[in-house]
Amino acid sequence: MPLPTLNDLDDLDRDALSVAWREIHDKAPPPRMSQVFMRRVLAFEIQAQMYGGLPKSLLKELAKPGPSRTPSKAAPALKPGGRLLREWNGVTHVVGVTEDGFVWNGETYRSLSVIARTITGAHWSGPRFFGLNKGAGK
Repeated sequence: MPLPTLNDLDDLDRDALSVAWREIHDKAPPPRMSQVFMRRVLAFEIQAQMYGGLPKSLLKELAKPGPSRTPSKAAPALKPGGRLLREWNGVTHVVGVTEDGFVWNGETYRSLSVIARTITGAHWSGPRFFGLNKGAGK
C-alpha cells in the first residue's frame, strides 16, 4: 500500500493510521497512542522520506551521549528528636521527628505531606513545605 500524503493524514481513521504506521515502522503503533500523535509522527516520517530526513551531521550529534548529570542532593536525613518549624499565616507550626514518623499538634503522622496539606488546605510536598529541599515553601 502506498503511504498517504500529508494532506490525507487528517482524513484517516485509527485503522488506516495503524496501517500506515506498520508500513513505515514494520510494527503496530503503541496501543494507547492518540490519533493526533500518530498523525504527527507519520507526518514527520513522510516528510523525511520525501526530503531525505535529517542531515547526517545532526544525526551524528544526536547519537552522542548527552551531558552527564550530577545526582540531585537528597533531602537531609531526619533523625528522631529533630524538630521542623514553619510559619504559615502568622502561626508557627512545630513538627517533631520520631521513629514512627512525625508529631504535630499531638498527633502522629507518617507523612510530612499530610501535615503540610492539613496546615495549608492545599496539596504540598511536605519536604518542600518545611524547607528540606530546593524551592522550599515560600
